[in-house]
Amino acid sequence: MTERPTVERELPSLLRREMRLLESALLRVLEEAGGPELVAAVESVRRATVALREDPVEANRQAVVDIVSALDLERAEQVARAFTIYFQLVNLAEEHHRVHDLRERGREEDPLHDSVAEAVRTVREWEGDEALSRLLRRLEVTPVLTAHPTEARRRAVVEALNRIAAQIARLDDPRLTISEETEIQRRLLEEVAILWRTDQLRPQKPTPLDEVRAVMALFDESIFGVTPAVYRALDHALEPGNPGERRPAFRAFIRWGSWVGGDRDGNPSVTPETTIDAVGIQADHVLRGLESGCRTVSKAMGASAGDAPANDELLKVLDDEEHVFPEAAAALRERMADQPHRRMLLLVAERIAATRGDDPGRYGEPEELLDDLRLVQRSLDEAGAPRLAFGELQHLVWQAETFGFHLASLEVRQHAEVLQATVRELLPAAPDDAHELNRLAIEGWSRGTAPLSDRSLDVLETFRAMLEVQRRYGPEGCHRFVVSFTRTAADVVAVRALARLAVPDGSLALDVVPLFESWDELERAPDILDELFELQGADAWLESRGRRLEVMLGYSDSAKEVGVLATNIRLYKTQAELAEWANGRNIELTLFHGRGGALGRGGGPTNRAIWAQAPGSVAGRFKVTEQGEVTFARYSNPQIAQRHLEQVTNAVLLASTSTSESKGDAVKRHEPAAARMAKESMRAYKELVEGEGFVDFFLATTPIDEIGRLPIGSRPASRGGFGDFESLRAIPWVFAWAQSRCNLPGWYGLGAGLQAVAKENGGMDELRAMYTDWPFFTSLLENAELSLIKADMPIAQLYFGLGDRPELAALIEDEYRRTVELVLAVTGHSHLLAEEPRLRRDIELRNPYIDALSFLQVRFLREIRDGIPDADSAAQTSRLVQLTVNGVAAGLQNTG
Repeated sequence: MTERPTVERELPSLLRREMRLLESALLRVLEEAGGPELVAAVESVRRATVALREDPVEANRQAVVDIVSALDLERAEQVARAFTIYFQLVNLAEEHHRVHDLRERGREEDPLHDSVAEAVRTVREWEGDEALSRLLRRLEVTPVLTAHPTEARRRAVVEALNRIAAQIARLDDPRLTISEETEIQRRLLEEVAILWRTDQLRPQKPTPLDEVRAVMALFDESIFGVTPAVYRALDHALEPGNPGERRPAFRAFIRWGSWVGGDRDGNPSVTPETTIDAVGIQADHVLRGLESGCRTVSKAMGASAGDAPANDELLKVLDDEEHVFPEAAAALRERMADQPHRRMLLLVAERIAATRGDDPGRYGEPEELLDDLRLVQRSLDEAGAPRLAFGELQHLVWQAETFGFHLASLEVRQHAEVLQATVRELLPAAPDDAHELNRLAIEGWSRGTAPLSDRSLDVLETFRAMLEVQRRYGPEGCHRFVVSFTRTAADVVAVRALARLAVPDGSLALDVVPLFESWDELERAPDILDELFELQGADAWLESRGRRLEVMLGYSDSAKEVGVLATNIRLYKTQAELAEWANGRNIELTLFHGRGGALGRGGGPTNRAIWAQAPGSVAGRFKVTEQGEVTFARYSNPQIAQRHLEQVTNAVLLASTSTSESKGDAVKRHEPAAARMAKESMRAYKELVEGEGFVDFFLATTPIDEIGRLPIGSRPASRGGFGDFESLRAIPWVFAWAQSRCNLPGWYGLGAGLQAVAKENGGMDELRAMYTDWPFFTSLLENAELSLIKADMPIAQLYFGLGDRPELAALIEDEYRRTVELVLAVTGHSHLLAEEPRLRRDIELRNPYIDALSFLQVRFLREIRDGIPDADSAAQTSRLVQLTVNGVAAGLQNTG
């Protein structure tokens, strides 16, 4: 590609070289597949959009429109596919450069910024070793993987990109011969050709179990190996002089969760059988990983009995195992009679294999496996071989401690209304009586013989599915039930009552997690919990769980309801109120943050979000959803996955210190201003979204209908069709606004809120003080800057033209201008992302190429809106728009 954005000159030389290598490979593949005419078409569009960015005059804008309008349908699809693949390759090059940069910075003597090592050093400096030890004892980091439909790439595309990445990584080897480098270049061209010929769109929607298998790919590729690497980083930071030669001074603190196969809120495809099968797939993967790890570690355990004699306990267990696996034990004794520790580990591997097949000799629970592994460690340590005991073998112990036999605790989620509908069907006389439901949950009950609706049967069978999972894999396999849109204590108690009906003997281990996600319920959360814990037996129930309680806070639906500023201020206040509520009752509270990938759904860097939590609300524990494309971005590459987990751990540790929590007093003086901002922001936002004709405008000016038909997730995109504002789900709502380059959910109403304070006497000074003193507000404006710069009003105007409502377009544009002006005035920056030049550069570099896809998308959306009489052409046009959706998502690097 000849004409290039000026900003490309600012790229690091290594990144620029790799991008041009991949670009050259793509152009060659395009010419081989479509001839010079295809390359010329791609180049003409690209040159025109670059020229428009360099000089945004009307003549250049019209030139792009003319070029795009001249493309026939087939050529337009090829051009869209070329730009989509270009972004995928650019993303790959940037990821590789990020890994390279991490390695370079990792060679420096000082700890890497935001690393576990930096956190250990800082906590020691702030509060000392004893405080650090106390903090590590309660440390818990829980990422929960979800299958929300925002990962637009199909698996075949991801695999093709992984193979390309592998070839790029091979080029880093300075020892390559000329012939080896030539072969890599050939393979690179081959893989790009495969990518070009791989359909970017899935032929059909994935099933929930397809989504489970996609997550398992992340586990196999990075998560299983990266988790112990994070622990080892902490081990090294605590005692840099002797890691791996003594027992670690902390417990495993990462706990993985999953909603994939358990989240049935609005997803009829998730059945009780799906939940059982999902955990079965997870268990098969983790048991295979543990078995393989055990066999790998055993190969290094060649120490003879003379050099490392086994203790009596281990020798006795070896004798006992001979009766369980006589053939395997005999063969091992014959081959390695003088290597007791190696024999023991190989017999452990046999037992893990038996566990996977549910065969005789299987482990009954993960603790039995851990007992065996710790026995090997003790024996080696007593024999004077601590490095063998606490080196690679410790990694295996950490994996078993973290993943158990279930890999990730599967969580069930259901909407409160579905649960209440079931209660109404079973108990028409008292469906909302929390005290009566609580009595039934404690004492048990039965129903008559009248047939139930399919929905109610599904609810009851779900509890039985949870019990089956627990019997196979232990209580951690599936014991949490998240209640979406919790409005009263009765919504929570209904789960317990229904569970007792489904499992009369009370043997189901069950923790009900209320999810507060609308404005009213976030405001009333402490009162709802008060109502819940005033019920009979509530305190005894809490004691049985070690006085631990989990509460989930939803970001997506509340932001869609009242706007990003009002929601974030309300969430911050709710966190503070719940932390105070829990402290007053001696309850160990875990706040579960339902954050999405996009900024309009609570997204943004996780470590920055942790720092922005209300003082006292973290307290060593952080649980968060990892959704859609964010999951793949954070966990598909092992180095990036470790960096992310270390950043999260760093932030949790630092945010939980008394030094950090003491900032609460400084925040209180800003609460009145924050309240005024929230009120005015909500007013402005609701005035727009609840205004007459707004939903029709949204449907006309975004590709929401095409997104709804895009086969990227098993869950429907709306609740019963796009009829009104309430029916729109938060994820496609954000996804569609990102596609139209408006990004409205990430910033609308912020300007109105800031102005409400700025216009007061001394108001701007207070806003600047808030930005300086209040981490929450700092994070909010930093995220807003990213959301604002990813918005592009000149391109958004193309989409607004599809809606024929110039007054609504003007309202949006005015609020955008006001928001940018006030954000810059508060931060003191001369332009957006002034303190993030690399990020700004990357966005500016991509913009012309995203523009190409946007012009294509608008052209064909207009044709669809005008009506296409030929059915085949209509279907092809709709498919083309879906392809541009994929491409824009790849270019923006976020969807919903």
